[in-house]
Amino acid sequence: MKEIKGTLFSIVVFIVLCSPLILIANDKRDEAGILSSLQSIEITIDTNMVYVKGGSFQMGYDHKVTLTYDFYIGKYEVTFDEWNVYHTDMPSSYDPSDEGWGRGRRPVINLNWYDAITFCNWLSDQQGLPHAYDDSGNLLDASGNITIDITKVKGYRLPTEAEWEYTARNKGKRAGDQYSGSGNADLVAWYKDNSGIQTHPVGEKLANELGIYDMSGNVWEWCHDGYESYIADDRTNPIGSLYSSYRVIRGGSFNYEKILLLPSYRFYHYPSIRHDYIGFRLARTTN
Repeated sequence: MKEIKGTLFSIVVFIVLCSPLILIANDKRDEAGILSSLQSIEITIDTNMVYVKGGSFQMGYDHKVTLTYDFYIGKYEVTFDEWNVYHTDMPSSYDPSDEGWGRGRRPVINLNWYDAITFCNWLSDQQGLPHAYDDSGNLLDASGNITIDITKVKGYRLPTEAEWEYTARNKGKRAGDQYSGSGNADLVAWYKDNSGIQTHPVGEKLANELGIYDMSGNVWEWCHDGYESYIADDRTNPIGSLYSSYRVIRGGSFNYEKILLLPSYRFYHYPSIRHDYIGFRLARTTN
C-alpha cells in the first residue's frame, strides 16, 4: 500500500513539475503555427497582387482621369482564410459572420470600411511597410504624415475608385457598358440570377483581361474614396471627397441585378455599416 501511495505521489509531482514545460511547449507550437500562417498569408497575398501600369482613361461617361503612377491590386477579393489569420494574430479584432454559407476561399463579408483599413495596416506591419491609414482613415505617407497624394502612400490600402474602375475595364480599354472581362455577365460574375443568393469562392468565374477575378459580382468592394458627384473637369490621381459622410463601393454582388455589375456603376455606404454583400480587395502604390 505504501508503494502505491509512493508511486501516486511521484506521478503527481511529475505532473506538477512538467505542467509548465507542457504549457510552454504548447505556447511555442501555437506561436509557431501563427508564425507559419503569417508567412503563408504574406506569400499568398504577394503572389496574388497584380501589377497595373498607370495611364489615362474616360472614367464613367463624364471625365478624363489620369493615373501618373503604377500600382498593385489584388487578383482576388480578400477571403475568410486570410481574415482568419489576421483574427488569430489579433484576437481582439472583429470576427465577421459568414451567414452560414461557409468561410475558406469565399470573400470575407460583414465588414465595414474601418475593419478593412485596419486589416490593411496589420498586413503592412507583417511586411515591414508603413501604415497607409491613421485611426481616422486619413492617408499617410511613408513618414506617417497625413497626405492627399496617393503616390506617397506605401502601405497596403483600399483601391481608389479610379484605380478600381481603370483595372476593372482593362486599363480603361473596355467600354463602361460591359462587365469586367466579358460582355456576358454569366462568364465573369456571380449575381442575383446565378448565385443562389450567396457568395462563392473567389476565382471560380473567368478573370478579366489583366488576370483579376470577381470585379463584377460576388460582393461589392469598399474603395478608399469618400463619395462625391462626378466633376466634369479632367482629374489626376483622384482620391475622392475628404469631407463626405459616405465611402464608395464598386462591382455589384451576388444579390443584385446584373445591370449593377458594370464597372462604370458606382454606389456608396456609410463607412461604419456592415453588410453580407460587401467585402474588399487590396491595393498598394508601387515603391
